[in-house]
Amino acid sequence: MANFATLAELQARLDWTLDADEERIANSALEDASDLASHYAGRDWPAGAVPRMVRTMVLKACKRYMDNPAGYTQSRAGDETTGWNDAQGEDAGTVHFTNEEQKLLAGIGGRKPGLFSAQVSAWNSVRREVSVGLVPVDPPGADFPFFADEVEPW
Repeated sequence: MANFATLAELQARLDWTLDADEERIANSALEDASDLASHYAGRDWPAGAVPRMVRTMVLKACKRYMDNPAGYTQSRAGDETTGWNDAQGEDAGTVHFTNEEQKLLAGIGGRKPGLFSAQVSAWNSVRREVSVGLVPVDPPGADFPFFADEVEPW
């Protein structure tokens, strides 16, 4: 699977020039973010056919990681105080997508949340058409009225 963004695109979003070690880390971050984007979208795109919004979210996740690879939530220069907390949870210090980004990726990939219905029928059954508001019964032709109003049954 190809990365959804390039190192040059990520470099353009960063405030500093990457050295060789940072380039290695950035390439790994791009690979991880691309894999996560495929997972949350529920599909993979060939190189060159990645939707622009997916590429943008991959770059945002990588920039967020490259700006703060250790996942610090507090830092002070005076007494060298750094800190972490549980607000980021298991995603602290990793390439990750926020909940909103995950939902957006699912929508782009065609994974719409919601409730769906499917018609279910018994094996070898025959479907009979009946008028609105009537329930088919045996023997056929003596349908039972189910709703009080045939015009607006619901």
